[in-house]
Amino acid sequence: MENTGLTREQVRKARLAGQANIAVKPPSKSIKKIIASNTFTYFNFVFLIIAILLISVQSWRDITFLPIIIANTLIGIVQEIRAKLTLDRLNILNAPSASVIREGKESKISAEWLVLNDVVVFRAGNQIPADAKILSGEVSVNEALLTGEADEIKKKTGDNLMSGSFIVSGECRAQLTAVGADSYISKLTLQAKKIKTKEQSEIIRSLNRIVTIAGIAIIPIGGFLFVQRYFFEQAGAQAAVQSAVAAVIGMIPEGLFLLSSVALAISSMKLAQKKVLLHDMKSIETLARVDVLCVDKTGTITDNSMLVADYFPLDKTAREKVFEVMSDFASAQKADNATMTAIKAYFDKPSDRKAQTVSGFSSEFKYSGVSFKDENYVLGAPEFLLGDDYKKISSECEKHSRKGYRVLLVAKYDGKVNGKKLSKEVTPLALITLMNPVRENAPETFKYFADQGVEIKVISGDNPLTVSEVAKKAKIVNADKYIDATKLTTDEEIAEAMKKYTVFGRVTPEQKRKFVKALQHNGHIVAMTGDGVNDVLALRDADCSVAMASGSDAAAQAAQLVLLESDFARMPDVVTEGRRVVNNLERSGSLFLVKNVFSVLTAVISIIFALSYPLVPSQVSLVSLFGIGIPAFLLSQAPNHDLIRGRFVSNILQRSIPGGLTDFILVGALVILGQIFNLPIQEVGTCATILLAAVSMQMIYRVAKKPLDWYKRAIIILCISGTAFCFFVIPWLFSLTAISIPAIIIVSVLVLLSVPLLHYVGLFIDWLWEKFIKKSPLLNPSKSVNLAKKS
Repeated sequence: MENTGLTREQVRKARLAGQANIAVKPPSKSIKKIIASNTFTYFNFVFLIIAILLISVQSWRDITFLPIIIANTLIGIVQEIRAKLTLDRLNILNAPSASVIREGKESKISAEWLVLNDVVVFRAGNQIPADAKILSGEVSVNEALLTGEADEIKKKTGDNLMSGSFIVSGECRAQLTAVGADSYISKLTLQAKKIKTKEQSEIIRSLNRIVTIAGIAIIPIGGFLFVQRYFFEQAGAQAAVQSAVAAVIGMIPEGLFLLSSVALAISSMKLAQKKVLLHDMKSIETLARVDVLCVDKTGTITDNSMLVADYFPLDKTAREKVFEVMSDFASAQKADNATMTAIKAYFDKPSDRKAQTVSGFSSEFKYSGVSFKDENYVLGAPEFLLGDDYKKISSECEKHSRKGYRVLLVAKYDGKVNGKKLSKEVTPLALITLMNPVRENAPETFKYFADQGVEIKVISGDNPLTVSEVAKKAKIVNADKYIDATKLTTDEEIAEAMKKYTVFGRVTPEQKRKFVKALQHNGHIVAMTGDGVNDVLALRDADCSVAMASGSDAAAQAAQLVLLESDFARMPDVVTEGRRVVNNLERSGSLFLVKNVFSVLTAVISIIFALSYPLVPSQVSLVSLFGIGIPAFLLSQAPNHDLIRGRFVSNILQRSIPGGLTDFILVGALVILGQIFNLPIQEVGTCATILLAAVSMQMIYRVAKKPLDWYKRAIIILCISGTAFCFFVIPWLFSLTAISIPAIIIVSVLVLLSVPLLHYVGLFIDWLWEKFIKKSPLLNPSKSVNLAKKS
């Protein structure tokens, strides 16, 4: 069986029996689910009902809001599908292959074509695609992607191999014992799929809360306005529906959803050009708010490669002698792991001396060895090779460890090398120091995060002293504050350690999750990087998760961001883009809520005092177009690298309420004066539109003035010109009519009054906010979220 493998007929029968190695797909939505989740929302349902009502009364020009709703839905669908397809392509490119024995011949096939009981040949560098049992040979296996343990594990005949692990050294033949959904890695993937969807970002959560409140309020308010117009004022069905819909549309920030979607989609495309894939557009915002970033040493701070830094002869051994011995030693060994590859590259001048026996690296005894005709040498961890005699050179070893190096000892051995426990005398010759080189751009990257107020936590399975030294080379703040995580046994100790230390060594996968939760418990917004299957649960727990494309598929699917080139230096681009989007959405988004504040107040007063709602939907659409939508979008693309301060709801309401109150006061005065002077309802509607447009232009100036550069001046000029064009060239499209002399006088006076009124209302709201409102838990959702996490 070992030499012949399965026959074609056996393979065919296994496939028919469903025993093929078809991998469980990592946690991701199907295209059908993506379309459904973006289409069938309460938000879209509300506007569908509104559109049906307007169409039923043939008020065609009042459904100008529909393109906005459709565009918002399509942007969400396109972005999610795009992310899915990119990851699917990535998975195909990274699809593993395997060398299989069938009918006595070895051939290379896709791992998905393997079947149960196939005999597979595994060599150094291969990933194990299905669970297997070794038939012959010995290998060292790295199961870090599954367990988080970086140590190599020796496997021999009869031992089991877990899918998802890698062969580090050696060669073996193994028979597959579990394939497809029955394999170990598939079971982990299924567990990841069961985890609940992550909490939404603050902006989306806030917008959903606003829509929920508005969605509840619009039903009674819209109903009352319709009843009032249709039954009490004896208006026709069309006029009654227009009045109710105008109020309802004004209460829902439909454009703010579109603005958020468009701004995030544009940012997603910019980041995609820099090889950063977003599973979810909202993750840009989450990362922009992060104040703690948890990173690993290898692959993030350092390259995955390994280099020999130097070697240091012991006991007066000649340096040339050490180089000669190590060159012969390396020549005899296979480059089947990163350490030996680095040693062979450095010690590259072998003599013609032939090795008699060669022992590859043993993870059990921590050494590799070579026996020549008259000499035997071993290479490995000093503490394992020397045992009790290690104390003689411990200070020398620790001196190098403190500098961030990995230390190996080459020694002469008084016995034949056989890969078993050393029983003869070991005589030290030299120490060899190796290093994962710190990424060239790592110091610059971590300086950026320090400048942005983001605290770094280095979480690694390596020696904490070594990790600390590497972190110092990367210029990480407080890198000298390190601790061995094996000493942290309780949740209380972990919580206290997260406050005191920056570097954590000897960390287990379960501890990673506890670290994330401890930081969140202390009120931090946590981002975490990871690349292994063992990182999936911690990635899911973090507020924002980042995976390297070179890691496991499960981690790439579980994370919100995937660095396609596995280049951590791209992270500042993501944070910068996120802060630009969030800050600009807070500033320009306040323009939308001006309309909402005004509409709610006006609708309620109209109901209480039995007044006609002064606007129709098309007039609201005009103000929304040039007073809100266009300027908000253009302002959202302006440069802005400021730190994010405060909460989204609080910031946006503080900016928008002055404009909404000013609109309400001015339009209220207009309605009263209109009744006194017997102005027709059409003239009142046109004058109200003029007032809203005037206040909108002032709000654009208030939002854009810091700093008021040429770009923002152009936006203001464009909006004023566009509004004037609609009033004088196409007034019929927006239900605007010519107004009488009394109406002109009234609206002119109110427009002049709007400037000081907006200024003083703004000052009053700022004072009120700082004094009473800012600390309210209703406007600071993070407090309730943190309380929930603590409980």
